[in-house]
Order: sequence, then C-alpha cells, then structure tokens
Amino acid sequence: MEIPAKYQHTKAENKWYNYWLDNQFFHSTPDEREPYTIVIPPPNVTGVLHMGHMLNNTIQDVLARRARMEGKNVCWVPGTDHASIATEAKVVNKLREEGITKDQLTRESFMEHAWEWKEKHGGIILEQLKKLGASCDWERTRFTMDKELYDSVIKVFIDLYEKGLIYRGVRMVNWDPVAKTAVSDEEVIHKEEQSKLYYLRYQIEGEEDYITIATTRPETILGDTAVCVNPNDERFTKYAGKKCIVPLVNRAVPIIQDEYVDIEFGTGALKITPAHDENDYEIGMRHKLETIDIFNDNGTLSEAAELFVDKDRFEVRDLIIPELEKAGNLVKIEDYTNKVGYSERTDAVIEPKLSAQWFLKMSELAKPALEHVMNDDIKFHPAKFKNVYRHWMENIRDWCISRQLWWGQRIPVYYFDNGEYVVASSIDEALRKAEEKTGKTYTEADLCQDEDVLDTWFSSWLWPISVFNGINKPDNKDINYYYPTNDLITGPDIIFFWVARMIMAGFEYRKEIPFKNVYFTGIVRDSQRRKMSKQLGNSPDPLDLIKEYGADGVRVGILLSAPAGGDLLYEDSLVEQGRNFTTKIWNTFRLVKSWNAEDKSQPKYAATAVAWFEQKLAQEASKLNEQLKSYRISEALMTAYTLIRDDFSSWYLEAVKPPFGEAMDRTTYDASVNFLEQLMQLLHPFMPFVTEEVWQLLREREDGESLMVTTLPNYTNEDASLLEDIQVAQEVVTAIRTIRKDKNIGFKEELTLTVSHEIPCTEVIEKMGNISETTVTGEKPEQSIGFTVNNTSCYIPMTGAIDIEAERKKITEELDYTKGFLNSVTKKLSNERFVNNAPEKVVAIEQKKKADAEAKIAELEAQLKAL
Repeated sequence: MEIPAKYQHTKAENKWYNYWLDNQFFHSTPDEREPYTIVIPPPNVTGVLHMGHMLNNTIQDVLARRARMEGKNVCWVPGTDHASIATEAKVVNKLREEGITKDQLTRESFMEHAWEWKEKHGGIILEQLKKLGASCDWERTRFTMDKELYDSVIKVFIDLYEKGLIYRGVRMVNWDPVAKTAVSDEEVIHKEEQSKLYYLRYQIEGEEDYITIATTRPETILGDTAVCVNPNDERFTKYAGKKCIVPLVNRAVPIIQDEYVDIEFGTGALKITPAHDENDYEIGMRHKLETIDIFNDNGTLSEAAELFVDKDRFEVRDLIIPELEKAGNLVKIEDYTNKVGYSERTDAVIEPKLSAQWFLKMSELAKPALEHVMNDDIKFHPAKFKNVYRHWMENIRDWCISRQLWWGQRIPVYYFDNGEYVVASSIDEALRKAEEKTGKTYTEADLCQDEDVLDTWFSSWLWPISVFNGINKPDNKDINYYYPTNDLITGPDIIFFWVARMIMAGFEYRKEIPFKNVYFTGIVRDSQRRKMSKQLGNSPDPLDLIKEYGADGVRVGILLSAPAGGDLLYEDSLVEQGRNFTTKIWNTFRLVKSWNAEDKSQPKYAATAVAWFEQKLAQEASKLNEQLKSYRISEALMTAYTLIRDDFSSWYLEAVKPPFGEAMDRTTYDASVNFLEQLMQLLHPFMPFVTEEVWQLLREREDGESLMVTTLPNYTNEDASLLEDIQVAQEVVTAIRTIRKDKNIGFKEELTLTVSHEIPCTEVIEKMGNISETTVTGEKPEQSIGFTVNNTSCYIPMTGAIDIEAERKKITEELDYTKGFLNSVTKKLSNERFVNNAPEKVVAIEQKKKADAEAKIAELEAQLKAL
C-alpha cells in the first residue's frame, strides 16, 4: 500500500469519524465495567462553535478517550440548552423581519415558531463538535425542553413548593427592559463607566431653605418618596421631622434618618426611590415609605411618573436636566466614574424594579453543597476556586426563578378566585386541587396558568440527573449506573449559575455529589489579553482553523497553552505548531515503514537503544498518567509531545537507523513498530485522527478494530538503569555534533574519541557521532578539542581534521575581543554614579553582560588549552 507523502487531514477526519460512528464506539450501555461519565455543559441551542467551546470540549474528549483506553465504560452525554432569553430574542427578531410582533400571536402560535427555529438551528453546534472529534454518545443527545427533561423541571418545582422552599413575593429584581424579564444577580455584568453626578436641591416645605442631594440618575426623582440623611450628620439635624418638595412633580416627602447613608458621599443627603433601587427599597421597607413605580417594562416612563410619559429612560435623563435648571433646582454637574449593571443576555442596562416573582429559598440547599466542596468530596481544579465558591455560598440569596417569557418550562401554577392558586403538573390535577382547597367545583375556564416560565438554569441545574431521567424515575438502570458523574469541565464564569446549583440539586434529589471533579478552564483571549468575541472581531472561526490546520493541530494548539483555570492567549502560531507536530508524526511513521526487515543479528547499538526506549516509554507513560490524574492536561500533552518528537523521532530512530542501503534486523524493526503503536495509544486522546490513521496503517487490521478502543499497556518502570546512561551518551553526542558544526567537519568523516574514564553506551555514541574508535586514557591527545560530560574529560583529536594554527589564531582573536568587552563593562559597573542612578533593570542588564563575558572567556581559554 502506497503511503502519501503528506498527511491528508480532511480525508482522515471524515473517514475515521464515520468509522467510529458506524461501529458505535461512542455509545454506552450499563454493563459490568467501571463507568466513566461526563455530561456536556449544554451550549445554547441557538449557538455556534466558538474558541471557548473548542477548549472545553477538547478537554472533555481527552478525558473520555483516555478513560475508554483504560477499560472504562465511557458515557459522554451531549445536549443543548433551550436558553430562554437568547432563543426568544432570536425568534422575536425573525418574526419582526416578517412583519409580525410577539403580541400579535397567541402563546401557542409563538411556541410553534420557536420550535420551528429550534429544529432549523438547534443542531448546528453539535454537528460542529463532530468536526473537532468529540466522542459523545450521540444516541443520548438531550435537550432541556425534551419531554422527560421538561417533566423533571415541573416535578422539581412542585416538590420544592410543597417543601416550602418556593414562594411568590414582590421583590426588587434586576429587570432587563429589552428582554422584558427579570434576570438573576449572576446574569448582570457590571461595567465601569464615565458618568455624571447631578447635584439637585429640594426645597424644605414651607421654608426658603433647601437640602441638596447628588444622583447619577436624575430621571428617577419622579419616583422619590423621601430624602434620607445619617442621624449622626450634624449638618442635617435641623431638618429632622420636616418635609421637602420633589422638584418638577412638587410632591412633599419626609426627610428621614438612617445610618445606611454615607456621610462622605455627595452631599450626605440621599434621595430615596424605593421602586428603583435595591438599597432604597430596604430603607423604604424600614421606614414604611410609599413606593412609586415610574417605569414600564420596556424602560419607558409610566403614567405614575406624571412627566415624560412613554419616553425612554435615557432620553428622559437628557430632557429633565434643562427642566430642573429652568426650575432652579440644578446646582451643578460633575464627572463621575461608577459601575453600571448590564444584562449578560441582551447587553441592556439593568433597571432595578419591584416585581412579583417566584423565588427559591437557598440557605438550606447551600449547606451540604458548601460542605462537600470545602472537604474535597468534590475537588476543584485548580483549588483556588474553592475560596470564590465559599464566599458566594456563605452569602447566598434567594434565587429569582421566574422569567417573563414564553419559551421555556411554564410555571405550573394555576390562579382562580381573586388570586388564589394551586401548584399542579396538569390542568386536571389543578382542578382537583382547587376543589380540595375551596370545596367548589371549577372548569378549565375558571383557571388561568401563570404566564411566566422558569429560569433556564432551573432546568440545567438538574442536568446530570435529568439526562438519565433520574427525577421522573429515580431508580432506573441508567441513573443508578452512571450517577454520580466523574468530571465536569466548565468555565469559572458559571460557577454560581450552574456548578453550585447542580451540587445543591444532587444532594436534594440523589443525596450525593453530582460529580467528583470540576475542572475550570480559562478564558480564550487574544494576544492583547482581550476576551475573544464576535463583537470585537478578534475570534477566528474554529471550523476555518480545522479546515486549514486539521482538527488534531487545533486541539494541540489550544491545549499546549491552556493550564487549568489559566487564560489561553491565542495566536495562530499555536495551531501551526500543532499542525507541524502532526506532520512530524506522519514523517516519523513513513520513516519506520520505509525500512525493510531481515532475519539477522541485532547490532549492539540497536539492542541498547531498544532497551533504553522501553524504559523511557515506561517512565514517561507513568508521568503522563499522573499528570492526567491531577488534571494537568497541557503538561500531559507536552510529555507525549516531547517523548515522540525528541526521544523517539530524534534520538531513538537515529540510534537504530540501519546503514544506508541496508535492511534492519527484524528484532529492532518489530520493536520500533511496537513503540510507535504504543506512542499512538498515549497520544490518541489528544490527537485522535492522525493517531488512528497511523495505527491502522502500521499493521494489517481487522474490520471493526480501532485504536480508540484498545487497552493501554500497564507500564511498569522497575528497571530504569539505562535512562541516566543514555542521558550521558546524548550529551556526548550533542557535544560531538557541535564540534562538527563549529569546525565544519561533515558527518561522513569519521572521528575518534578519547575519554578519561569509561563512559556508558559507547556503541550508541559511536553510531550517532560517527566515531570509529573510543579510547580510555588519562592523557590528553595532542591537537584535540575537549569537553567534559559527567566529570569525564572527552577529547576529539583534530589531527588532519582542521588547521590547528588557524584555529588557535581564531580563538585568540575572539578571546582578546571578549576580554576588551569585559573590561568596558567592568569599568561601567565600577562607576558608583552609574550604579546608584541608573534604573535597576539597566544595571541588571550590564551585570548579565559581565557574567556572560566571563563565562565566554573561560570557555575560549579551555578550547585554546585543548588545542
């Protein structure tokens, strides 16, 4: 069979991925083996592959493929998240392009459009993951709105409600006026901005005096119901018990006292708008203040504002200032830097807003979830994220779980009779419960289901359980076999959204941890350390990278510089390095396959090299195994990388290569093929395609055989005697090659070697250095170049090889120049004025120059002495 000169990655990727699928190598069913389970962090159903997905899923694939080769029953569950806010926004935009608005549709009609969108776009990202080589069990693909998963969410809501953990209340929430829904604290991104601080004066009722406040949001004065001062602030003691007039709307509001007010901020007096600021809301509750909601759901002003009705809040901010100035209430405007909350989903500025929502009590759920992370029942990699996790869990707040959307799991609450309600999984159950509650008989027309849906995270917090139907059927075969899962690979940005909540759900519904390890990836950034994003235009298309560099090259490129929890600074040179390594593997394979084998005796140098590489392979395989166990994945890849590129391709193959035109002995050839086969096994989890291609071509394989389902050898490294010996031999060979290069002596020209003591593996040294003879003597040969390795003096006689006098002259000239250079640097460092006044970095550079010059002089003097 003719082997192509170049590795054809696209052809190999298509061929082997289809082969793996056809043979169902990714599929898992419970059996007697040890299970290894990963659930994919479900990407948004509307999403497409980006660099963060590439990193995350490559790591998952490495762990899954490695576990298969360790003989475990691997189940990697793929799936997508329905992403309520993002998907609904996509559908609304699509409808708008068709001239339809959401409010023109019934809920049922809108859901038909949403499902149509999902069916058309929902599978794109999973298909893209296949191009990466992801070995997911595609037969188990899940979607958070699938019936089983939907029913799981509803069942959990009802259960938690009946346990008294879910309640309905009017609370201050983060309101997204674009999506027109509440979002959680974790979905708010705070950005530092250059704002303005407006100083406004409120007239004291019945007096000519004024009290001045400072605000960044002058439009909200229309909802003010008090002005607050600190009781310890003597400047305002005279205003206690009085009222002041809110500008423009002329509303008289009390001047109250509360220690919450920061005496140092602004003027020391704070306007209170309980409906539109969380802290104001708390103050309002304490002082029983009136609440005036001046905003509509879309961020325009409501009729309660009295002025600027139906105008956007930011437009009103510009419009209200001239009015305040005209009325004599504007004192001054200052530049001010503050942090403004933005919706992670729509990038709209968040509006704090009072709203009736459903909440989940978190304090009791959080206790076991905190305990089992802090005691390492669940291990975080890197462990530094335990402190972040603990801080959030110890200060946890109730979770607002309702969203004002249609796409999602609809809240199973049915209202009747003046706001009374029942919680039920169906209308029939709701009718029965309503009758039990009131003693009355109701029809479907009498009940109205809650219009809201549940937060998307309320479905994904059940993901490790619900993908195995463990909520609906808590004792089924799959959940009992695959749960708890082994590893979770995710980003630290969703440690609260998802990781913490999955742990809570695990203890609430399975009484155990949901996974044993959490590996936090870093963020993929560009060379300027900016997070990669479509908006910045600094993110390459992953599929374009795969097309150009190959899936294996891309995987290597992103893994080599991706330590756990550390950001990856992406450059094209990384994936280019990966592609070059793929080429190196292919060329190594072609070299081995180019040799002919004959039944003849094995040369001593080959026997030594084979014995050494057996030990080296066992040592590095053991090291790689430990690195993977401790989730040092980039280090594990580098171990395999250097073992193949340096130890096998550069040293071992060079050591055993037969003389030109001769065949290799069969013993060495078989050993070389076996080594390459095992190297492909070690590397396969990282680079699945090229390793499968090489492995399949190394020998005749039966149909249905695959590298990915071979079992890794059980390496033992009891005999490591040759490792140090070969290291010495490598240093000697390197020195000989340096001499050849420096003295322009071709490799075909044989040299001799003289050593002061016996050195190991001389047969390998002679083979790789083209040394005809090695002599042990205590005397230095005439006209030779020397070097020292492992306390042994080594000399290469140069008689006839070089012009000794010319060499002496060359070295002497270089020595004189270096001494002169050292003298000038020493002079500069002797100048106290320079040393005391120059920057520390500059002085350090000069000191390094001095040290380098001294080392060079010593080296040149030794060379001169050796001639």
